[in-house]
Amino acid sequence: MGRGLPVPIPHRNEKTCRPPPTETSPPHTEAASPQAGYSLSKPVFFVSAGIILIAVVFALALPDVFNNFISTLNSTVVESIGWYYVLIVTGFVGFAIVLAVSRMGNIKLGKDDDKPEFGLFSWFAMLFAAGMGIGLVFWGAAEPLTFFADTAGPGIPPNAAGFDDPVRAERALGQTFLHWGLHAWAIYVVVGLAVAYAVHRKGRPVSIRWALEPVLGKRTDTWVGDVIDIIALVGTLFGIATSLGFGVNQIAAGLDHLGVLPNSTGVQVVIILVVTALATLSAASGVDKGIKILSNLNMGLAALLLVAVLVLGPTLFLLRDVVSNIGYYLQNFLQLSFQTMPFLGDEGAGWINGWTTFYWGWWISWSPFVGVFIARISKGRTVREFITGVLLVPTALTFLWFTIMGGTALYEAVFNKVDFTGGTGAIDPNTALFDTFSHLPAGALLSGVAVILVSIFFITSADSGAFVMDMIAHKGDPNPPRITRIFWAATSGVIAASLIWVSSLSGGEGSGMSALQALALLSALPFSVVMIGMAISLWRSLSHEVKVIERLELRIRQREFMERYSEELTDQVSDRVEEKFSDGIGNRIESHLEGEYGQQFQAQLNHQVETQVSEQVEAQVAEHLSTFTAEHPAISAEDTAPPATGPASDANRRGPRNPFRRDR
Repeated sequence: MGRGLPVPIPHRNEKTCRPPPTETSPPHTEAASPQAGYSLSKPVFFVSAGIILIAVVFALALPDVFNNFISTLNSTVVESIGWYYVLIVTGFVGFAIVLAVSRMGNIKLGKDDDKPEFGLFSWFAMLFAAGMGIGLVFWGAAEPLTFFADTAGPGIPPNAAGFDDPVRAERALGQTFLHWGLHAWAIYVVVGLAVAYAVHRKGRPVSIRWALEPVLGKRTDTWVGDVIDIIALVGTLFGIATSLGFGVNQIAAGLDHLGVLPNSTGVQVVIILVVTALATLSAASGVDKGIKILSNLNMGLAALLLVAVLVLGPTLFLLRDVVSNIGYYLQNFLQLSFQTMPFLGDEGAGWINGWTTFYWGWWISWSPFVGVFIARISKGRTVREFITGVLLVPTALTFLWFTIMGGTALYEAVFNKVDFTGGTGAIDPNTALFDTFSHLPAGALLSGVAVILVSIFFITSADSGAFVMDMIAHKGDPNPPRITRIFWAATSGVIAASLIWVSSLSGGEGSGMSALQALALLSALPFSVVMIGMAISLWRSLSHEVKVIERLELRIRQREFMERYSEELTDQVSDRVEEKFSDGIGNRIESHLEGEYGQQFQAQLNHQVETQVSEQVEAQVAEHLSTFTAEHPAISAEDTAPPATGPASDANRRGPRNPFRRDR
């Protein structure tokens, strides 16, 4: 199962408990300071460590037996719930789009005046490297070639077999776009956005459990929350270890292709230990230094490699192919999204389970890792910016990458009749990219750049993973202790190196790694339920906040309405009363009433006129207001209360004008 390379990268820790404020609390509660209550969560740490230790011991002692048992269990689960994965992942795409285009998209992940912590380029670089950087390099040419030419295994999709080469090539890229496009990133959006909202907007610890608070309530900080964090931590470590183990094959294959070092078990172990050491140093330096610098470097290097292949390869063909592939993907989006091939029998089910269902399970198993990391670096962005940045931009870059790398390989296969299977009928994903570069000018140089790129992606994966695992283990501490960060980074590398070494001694090459990969995929099933809960929690929280905002806006509009119409009506009524009394009545009263009695009568008359004006104004305002509130039923009686009276409010509010009171 060498496909286990879609590799994401997460980030740091969490906080401790104390149930955060309820939904009625201010939406942007200040997060607790990093010093407030952070400590090692013993249940999460020791239970996770126990599960990991047991699994690794079995994988080392009985690699073949353990692999057969776990793989069989995983295959049974995948075959039974493949339709479920297809359904919920497509649902996550729709969920993300609805949030982005609705009013919920205006809500900021943080205080209303918070600014983004990282610039756009650094933010894109880190989330892209975290999401699937290694996988893009590993499968960039291999997956389209597999769907086009691999006849030895579940390679060519059953519904594409028998077509001519051009049609099969187009379908190969379209299927690849499905696995690496909107669906994959929508999974990360759900987890990342739920965690980011809980952390930056509500002030909760950086932990998966707190994203479920609207659903779990008081149970968030109990054993239920511990189980959720344990699943996330164990799945993350197994995913990182297996990615290091399988991914090192491509680095070793690239070095062998270049004639630098032979591809052997010893070389692979040394590569893993070197990558782990560098990842440990990066993890110890922090996100603002090591991870950010390496991610920016990787983005620049990936862009350089992409442009070089575009220029040195069939440039015009690739530019046309980009446009054509996007059109094919959009045209067939719904059909691809719900594709399960039920009428192709066991062949169709086997292909779907081996590829599409596998990918959905893999992305879900990586989502705690990637989601927490993306949430950590997204403070200060709105929900719409987050979804656009995480869903659309990486998808566009992914399409560009696969079109240029995979399109170049397919061009050689279709037009130059290059056989990338070497006569075996099988595509080797470890060497497919280097075999493609060998048909381009400066192919050796391009292969060297690709090896460096993969190596740096491995480092950023391992160091970010160490941060995320340590955050979870320390109750959400965003800056966990350096010593434990080093522990998690070293553990993942040592496990991968040990499994490769033991598997080679037992003759079952990669069997131990395959077992850990299957365990990571098994963790996707319970976590998929957690993700559904996160989506429900996020919808409740965001919709509640939108309703609060709408009520405030209605109150503001109502105040403006009352102020405008009360002033206009007061002027109209006062003018009519003044006209009525101006016909000599006011002058006669003024001429006949003199002295103290006349002053008392004048004051009493002024009061009566003011009362009459106020009553008429209030009656007409109420009539207009009843029409207004009928059109906006969300306004409550409490909302429609008139402005408070008192010295402060009277100073800012104009009252009814007495036509008999003369200002001198």
